[in-house]
This record gives sequence, structure tokens and C-alpha cells, in this order.
Amino acid sequence: MSKKKQPVHCHVVESAARTLLKERGVEIEDVALIVYDMQSEFNDSITLDDCIESVDAVLEKREIQHAVLVGIELDKLAEQNKLSEPLQSIVEMDEGLFGVDETIALGSVFGYGSIAVTTFGYLDKEKVGIIKKLDTQPGNKVHTFLDDLVCSIAANASSRLAHRIRDREEQLREEEIKHRDKEERIG
Repeated sequence: MSKKKQPVHCHVVESAARTLLKERGVEIEDVALIVYDMQSEFNDSITLDDCIESVDAVLEKREIQHAVLVGIELDKLAEQNKLSEPLQSIVEMDEGLFGVDETIALGSVFGYGSIAVTTFGYLDKEKVGIIKKLDTQPGNKVHTFLDDLVCSIAANASSRLAHRIRDREEQLREEEIKHRDKEERIG
């Protein structure tokens, strides 16, 4: 009789996702700078600290963590030539018609609403900041999935921040804002 496996604790998963991002050259502040650029034109009181806090909150969401773990693992396997052909070549060269990388990243955007979806599309097309660096980095590194995952994280954090700012403008009680934030993190 086999022993039932226990689920991996959420703190372990979050820590692993954050560690992988850092190992792959993505700092929280890199993503926060994109969020700042996306939201500062709509609200001049936004600070980089607000954006960092929003990115951190997004990274607490399991769907984001899972997408990061899967995507980065596939990038790493491609770097090690451990994927079967033709998938190896497709991922390694980030083939233009291969949309699975965007699909995984986009799937984790839907929890933050239409602002996140449209922002993801914009960031995926424009490739700003760290996203551009990942997409164009020369050498043996593969970031086929990672650049899109960073788009997703930035888009989600941007949408989350826009909604928190509106909540404060509407003078919602802090408990209401925390409740809304908690609800967004489910999943």
C-alpha cells in the first residue's frame, strides 16, 4: 500500500518561485519599474515602493507561482537540451508561432481582470525593461517562457495597483481594501 503524498506547502512553492526568478536575473524591483511606468501616467502619487508591494502581492498568488515554476523549468530544460525534438528546437529558438509560452503566462493574468489582460498584451508586444533584456539576451540562456511570465507578473501588479488606488480614492475602509486584496490572492 502506497503512502498518500502530501501537498507542497504554499510557502515552499512561493519561495521556490521567487528564488527561480532571482536566479534567472529577475529582481522584484525590475518588475516594479515596469509597473511604475505603466501606472504613473494615470496617478502621479504612485511610488516605486507601491509598485514593489504590488509585485510582492502578486507573487503570493499560487497560479502565478505555478506558472513561474513550469515556465522556468521548461526554459532550463531547453538550455540543457533535455526536451524532445521538435519541442527542443521550438523552445530554444522561441519560435514565433509557438504560443504556449504566452498561453501559460496569459492564463495567470485572468485573475486580475481586463486591465491585466490588456496590459499583458501591450507588454508582450512592446518588450520594455527587463522583459526586453530577457527577450534579446545573447548567449546560451533560454527565456522563452520567462519573458512572458514577467509580462504577466507586471500586468497583474499594475492592475492590482490601479484597483487599490481607486479603493483609496473612494475612501474605502482599510479592512475593505485588505479583504479585496485577500480575495484576489485566492487561486
